[in-house]
Amino acid sequence: MKDGLFFDYKVEIRFADIDVVGHVNNAIYLTYFEQARMMFFSELIGEAWDWNKSGVLLAHNEVDYFEPVLLSDELIISTWCSKIGNSSLTLEYDAYRIPFGKKEKSLCTKGKSVLVCFDFEKKRKISVPEAWKEGLIKA
Repeated sequence: MKDGLFFDYKVEIRFADIDVVGHVNNAIYLTYFEQARMMFFSELIGEAWDWNKSGVLLAHNEVDYFEPVLLSDELIISTWCSKIGNSSLTLEYDAYRIPFGKKEKSLCTKGKSVLVCFDFEKKRKISVPEAWKEGLIKA
């Protein structure tokens, strides 16, 4: 469903993200995807979202790595919803590396997250809100 809501997020690569080999540590990409996911939901739902009442729980993550990212690189993560279930959403991420001083980008990492909609007050999963479905499909 790459024709729905599609959001690009520019990551700030921190020195603490770099491992002993000089590139972004593989585990850090989950944090980058989390940041991109939060910006994606901000775009979808807006600032009125009460996270203490209802939100999502992370059920599954996948990450594939193709090339390293360096501290001096620019990193853009494109996020979109590829599947809407009854109570779950699947978000996918393409991370693009732009080497310092260059303009062309290359796909360096892909990811996928399955999220379950959850009512935190009632402590149970809920259906994907209709407004979310509409926003994900219309955009």
